[in-house]
Amino acid sequence: MRALLLSPLALLLLLWPAAPVMAQAGIPLLSVDTDPGGTQTYSVTLQILILMTLMSVLPAALIMMTSFTRIIIVLGILRQGIGTTQTPSNQILIGLALFLTFFIMAPVFQAVNEQAIQPFMAEEIGQEEMVKRAWVPLRDFMLEQTRETDIAMFARIAGHDGFEGPEDVPFSVLVPSFITSELKTAFQIGFLILIPFLIIDLVVASVLMSMGMMMLSPLIISLPFKIMLFVLVDGWAMIMSTLATSFFV
Repeated sequence: MRALLLSPLALLLLLWPAAPVMAQAGIPLLSVDTDPGGTQTYSVTLQILILMTLMSVLPAALIMMTSFTRIIIVLGILRQGIGTTQTPSNQILIGLALFLTFFIMAPVFQAVNEQAIQPFMAEEIGQEEMVKRAWVPLRDFMLEQTRETDIAMFARIAGHDGFEGPEDVPFSVLVPSFITSELKTAFQIGFLILIPFLIIDLVVASVLMSMGMMMLSPLIISLPFKIMLFVLVDGWAMIMSTLATSFFV
């Protein structure tokens, strides 16, 4: 929250000394003009202020409104199941999840660019229309991955009686519903990933106990076998393909 308020405030303080000069030059500092058609046009400085505010919220939106959440949770569970608590490192997992997110979200980003950004850059639509068009592909993606039970739960909490169609689901209901569904799906995939590693741990623990080697940690013995199993079955390719196809089924 502090970073969210700091960026616009710092920009405003930087622009404040230049306000008289800009006013003399005929450049409005902060102004909103309404066209005859009802469309509002913001001054350049106000657009920059809004852009800086949105950039401070962008990391949270990238994490919670894309495929990033499911991917990073599954990769974290995979690392825990193998038993290598620090390998791969957090930086590698986050980078892998980030670029896999870009791969999965590429059709959505392309649709946003074609339907919203390019017409806005060509001055064919206004800012409000650009935001509305950009929200449509992202909303469709989130609706495809969200369970109806989660939407119904948050709609009931918010006091909504119901929605006539998917396009009527508001932003305040769709985002928490999407996050909840992603958490459920990520843990379901993680459960299936942990089963073979758990079997190896049980077999190694049983063998060590039957040999009377109860003081030796089973994790030390099972770790090479789990790594070998994961490499032999081409585990990384299986995990990546499973995560990618889970969003397109």
